[in-house]
Amino acid sequence: MKRISIILSVLVAVSMLVAACGGGAPAAPKELKGTLNVWSFTNEIKTMAIAFQGKHPGVKVVYTMIPMTNGEYQTKVKAAAGTSDSPDVVALEAAFVKEWVESDLLADLNDLVPLTKTLKTYPAVVEVGTNNGVTKGFSYQATPGAFFYRRSIAKECLGTDDLAKVQEMVADLSKFEETAAKIKACGTGDYYTVGTGGEMFLPFLSNRAKPWVVDGAMVIDPKIVEYVHFAKMMRDNGYESGATQWTEGWFAGMNDTLKDASGTPKKVFSYFLPTWGLPYVLSPNSTPKDSTVGTGGDWAMINGPMSYQWGGTWVGAMKKSPNSELAKEFVKFVALDEENLTNWATGVYTNEYLKKIDPTTPDDQKQDAGDFVSSQLVVEKITKSFDNSTLATFLGGENSYGAFAKAAPSVNGKLLTGSDDAIQRALNDPLAAYLSGTMTEAEMWAAWLDAVRNEFPDLVIPEAPAK
Repeated sequence: MKRISIILSVLVAVSMLVAACGGGAPAAPKELKGTLNVWSFTNEIKTMAIAFQGKHPGVKVVYTMIPMTNGEYQTKVKAAAGTSDSPDVVALEAAFVKEWVESDLLADLNDLVPLTKTLKTYPAVVEVGTNNGVTKGFSYQATPGAFFYRRSIAKECLGTDDLAKVQEMVADLSKFEETAAKIKACGTGDYYTVGTGGEMFLPFLSNRAKPWVVDGAMVIDPKIVEYVHFAKMMRDNGYESGATQWTEGWFAGMNDTLKDASGTPKKVFSYFLPTWGLPYVLSPNSTPKDSTVGTGGDWAMINGPMSYQWGGTWVGAMKKSPNSELAKEFVKFVALDEENLTNWATGVYTNEYLKKIDPTTPDDQKQDAGDFVSSQLVVEKITKSFDNSTLATFLGGENSYGAFAKAAPSVNGKLLTGSDDAIQRALNDPLAAYLSGTMTEAEMWAAWLDAVRNEFPDLVIPEAPAK
């Protein structure tokens, strides 16, 4: 008995010593090591890959960028899946992320979901990356949309550039049409409300009641029909400049260099763009290439006629990756790490910062401040820091981060399906022909539905909408 007593005393003493030293505190994080293959369609996430290596010197990230032209990126990733050439981590654009989330190619990342509660990740971001209760992708961005307009044209044509007053003038589609008529009448036929009606497609899409596919059947929501008629009205009345989205003409409208065939200048009042559209599209294209004077400072930002979301990039780990744990750590760092999201949003990742980690970093690799991140926690902490930022100056003193913060919680992430990209792309050519007058509305609907039927032979296709 005495011996047992002594043993018990020793055990008690040891347990007390452990408690005094931290009571079973977790061991130091395991050092990450290995090579990780990351594939993406832009060089954006490469910045985070370099930052990840800075945190984990034992990891080498091999970054492969493949363009999305004609679906090349998706095709190559699918072909490599399950082979020795497969990436460990893939970037997934909003246009096709749901297709991947609904497939069996990505790993289950449900054990990372609790981090979204801590970071207060915007619900739509998680909804998009989830299918049947399994989350397979997370995004570092939230992408609510906005309506950007020229202050000078607002003053000239509408009598004010005040945010609240202009918002009232475009608060719904009826008021938007009335305002478009005023802007057209303001000039000598050379003032346009938007560069192209195409940029209004996303606002209509985001306000549907139902997604494209429900229970194996295609759904043509009334908002789609409304969009087609609205786009035709905008084109026929000359309320949009006729420029094709993502072309030089569309960009030229941002810096006052857009001209018609005879050389007459065209002035564009506004653009529908999301969070990333401000730092990546509008601001960089606001100054002509051959000038130092542009339209910066003459822009303002409001909600516009409809709330909407546009784009975004999710990251997921390939299901059969031999580096599954390392891949998961990378996804967590990219989308669910407070420090990384803060650095990403506030411009910490300069080229100099990245070169200190990897001297071979290209000279143009960096991340400027302004991208709107997916964590409401981070957004709340950093919004004030944009009060006097370069982007605020571009918007005439307006804090874009604060404005996007108000819009982000209302974004609906439940409308996306895996078929969206193909269905929407199939509409592009028939709609363009209808708007230009080379195809009737009935012919447009028929051509579109035939294309969808060919793409998805098992999908139940509805009748064409009545005029």
